[in-house]
Amino acid sequence: MTHSSVEKIIPSHPSSDGDGVKIRRVGLFNQPGADPFLMMDELLSDNPDDFIGGFPPHPHRGMETLTYLIHGSLEHQDHMGNKGLINSGGAQWMSAGRGVIHSEMPAREMKQLHGFQLWINLPAENKMQTPDYRDVSAEEIPQIAGDHWSAKLIAGDWDINGVTGTGPLDKLAAEAAYADIQLTDGQEVSIKVPEHQKVIAFVYQGQLETSPAAPEKSMLIFNATDNLTLKASQDSRLILLRGTPIREPVAHYGPFVMNTMDEIEQAIIDYNKGNFGNG
Repeated sequence: MTHSSVEKIIPSHPSSDGDGVKIRRVGLFNQPGADPFLMMDELLSDNPDDFIGGFPPHPHRGMETLTYLIHGSLEHQDHMGNKGLINSGGAQWMSAGRGVIHSEMPAREMKQLHGFQLWINLPAENKMQTPDYRDVSAEEIPQIAGDHWSAKLIAGDWDINGVTGTGPLDKLAAEAAYADIQLTDGQEVSIKVPEHQKVIAFVYQGQLETSPAAPEKSMLIFNATDNLTLKASQDSRLILLRGTPIREPVAHYGPFVMNTMDEIEQAIIDYNKGNFGNG
C-alpha cells in the first residue's frame, strides 16, 4: 500500500461552537470509513475575540472527547468534581458514558489558541458506563523521531519507520491511537497498522502526496492496510488516528451520540429532568 491509497478526502469547513468559538470542523458521523471517529474540530486563532467565550457548561452522553493543544490553555470542570488545566502540548480525555456536564474555558489573558478536539464513538455496551476523565501535561507526552520526521504520541502504541513508542492515554474507546506527526518536504514515513484497524489523518499544515491532491486542513480516510506510507509534498503536520471500527448504528443529536433516536430522546429527558449523569 502506498501514499496514494486514499479512500476519501473530506475538507474541513468554518463553523462555531460554544460561546461563539470559531473552529474548522470535519464531520464524520455518516462516514463508515472513519468509524470509530465521529468529528474533528480545529481551534486556531490569534484573536481572543474568536475563542475567549470558550465552551460554557454543556452535556454529553455516549461518546468520548480528546482535546490536544498546540498552543494555549484550557480548563476543564465537570459535575463530577473533576477540574484540570492543560497548557501548550498537553491533552485532556473525557469519556462521557451515561452523562457528563462540563465546561472548557480558555485562560483570560491568552493571546492565541491552537488545538484540536476529537470525538470518538463508544460501543453500545459502554454508552451508559460511569464517566471518566484524565488530563496529561506536555511533559508526559513522548516524542519519537528519525531523519526528517518526528511524532508526538498522545495515545496508543506506534511503530513509525521502525521506531516504537506509546502515548500516555491508554483507555480510549475502540483501541484508538493518536499522534501528531511532522514530516519534511519530499520525505516519507511508514506506519504499521493492525489489520483490524482503520487510519485517518487530519492534515493541518502543508500537504501529503495523494491522488487526488488534498487541500490543506482536510481529513484523509485511508484504505485498509497493514503498512501505510505517507509522503509529504511540502513541509507538513498532521494528526494521525487509528481505531477499531465499532460497526453499530449511530444516532446523533447535538452533544449526544447513541444507537437509536429513542435513546437520544431519553438523554434529552434525563438532562431536562436534572437526572443527567446519574446511575
